[in-house]
Amino acid sequence: MSDYVTIVGIEVHAELKTKSKMFSGSINDPEEKTPNVNIDPVNMAHPGTLPVINKRAVELMISIGLSVGGKIANFTEFDRKNYFYPDIPKGYQISQYKYPIVSGGELAGVLLERIHLEEDTGTSKHGDDATLVDYNRAGVPLMELVTRPVVYNAETAGAFARELQLLLRYLGASDANMEKGEMRVEANISVLKTDKTPEELRTQYENDPDGYMEQLGIKVEVKNLNSFKTVERAIDFERNRMIELIEDGHGNDIVQETRGWDEHKQVTKSQRKKESAHDYRYFPDPDLPKLYLHELFDIESMRSALPEIPAQKRTRYENDYGIADDAVEIFVDDVELSSYFESVIENLGSSDLAKTASNYLTSDFYGIKKDAPDATLPSIENFAKLISMIDAGDVNSRGAKDTLLIMTTKGDRDPEEIAKEKGFIQKNDPDAIKVIAEQVIADNPDQAQQYRDGNEKIIKFLMGQVMKESKGSANPQVAESVLEDLLK
Repeated sequence: MSDYVTIVGIEVHAELKTKSKMFSGSINDPEEKTPNVNIDPVNMAHPGTLPVINKRAVELMISIGLSVGGKIANFTEFDRKNYFYPDIPKGYQISQYKYPIVSGGELAGVLLERIHLEEDTGTSKHGDDATLVDYNRAGVPLMELVTRPVVYNAETAGAFARELQLLLRYLGASDANMEKGEMRVEANISVLKTDKTPEELRTQYENDPDGYMEQLGIKVEVKNLNSFKTVERAIDFERNRMIELIEDGHGNDIVQETRGWDEHKQVTKSQRKKESAHDYRYFPDPDLPKLYLHELFDIESMRSALPEIPAQKRTRYENDYGIADDAVEIFVDDVELSSYFESVIENLGSSDLAKTASNYLTSDFYGIKKDAPDATLPSIENFAKLISMIDAGDVNSRGAKDTLLIMTTKGDRDPEEIAKEKGFIQKNDPDAIKVIAEQVIADNPDQAQQYRDGNEKIIKFLMGQVMKESKGSANPQVAESVLEDLLK
């Protein structure tokens, strides 16, 4: 039976983390709150000014391209993209068209078309009576990444955007904070009625991209997607809107256009007809030189100097530490926590306790942080000592959790001192535990007899009584063994 498949291509703009802007020495400061202070004659298109290429921005673009397995162009150039908005003083944006810095590549299973470099625009501030423009952002180096149309559901689109944000942060290329507009995601969406599965469509694209593209329906571009969840909701909304129109016989109402996301109503709204490339009248910028990147940069040395990226870190954590997938993702997302974790493992001198350390960091410490946001990690030495105490049976799980709570909320202290002070040290002496167990059996003769009569599950009740009488300090394994011996 025929069904609809969602076809999505993703465009991402991310502001690069450079000291100065793309074509001038003006400061690149995303934290600046006062309007129109980080500007200069180049940004404002004063007559007689000339742009100069920011070398660091080009280097960051090459690093991004290498990290996704893209092809780094030798020849590249900048073009003028002509359109007239108040936030573009020149009447054109310096961008790249025919010769992007990066072609191809793949990230999070999504094929990439290109990654190119351009300058950002100013910011329009809409009020009740007027629209004002802040040019602080104008001229900031801006990466634009375009995927191929091989994303088939909202979840994949959201996962791709999250992975790209992580990659940019690992490379130091961008902070990519969506809430600050440092990373902006747009989705090009269409639907296709077909018997083919997404996997079959992907294979078709790889074997016959032209044939694949010919069968696609009219696409719309959705902007104003300022969170990953919004990206997913907008794609799902558009999918449902298009299918409903087609099924109701109004497929002709689907037109190539730009739509915006209304966060309040959780719907998309038509904004304007979507422009085509020829509408922008691209042509090479005559004020900027052509670049031959393989002559200007040592590409292979840059490849060797790349830091570990998120995908590589996942593989290393899975192979070296064998920890759960959800814990791996926490460490990949939280670079500071993962660095702390690795220092703890180094202090322990072995990865044998990695799972224990991971659990107490990603589960227990994160749980403490939810209730006590000011909680801080203890010193590496003290945390490693706590993990060693757990492994040695000096404290049980409950005692370890309570010790960690004190260490993280009441000041970093030696965990052994805390455990002794609070009575968390676990009793491992069979003779000492035997005294408690004998009293428990004497106090609970009916349950003891049930065990002797074959009800082995009742041992859990008796164990609970031993733990209660010992205030949680008895080693459970030793206590169970002692009880079993006494009840024979």
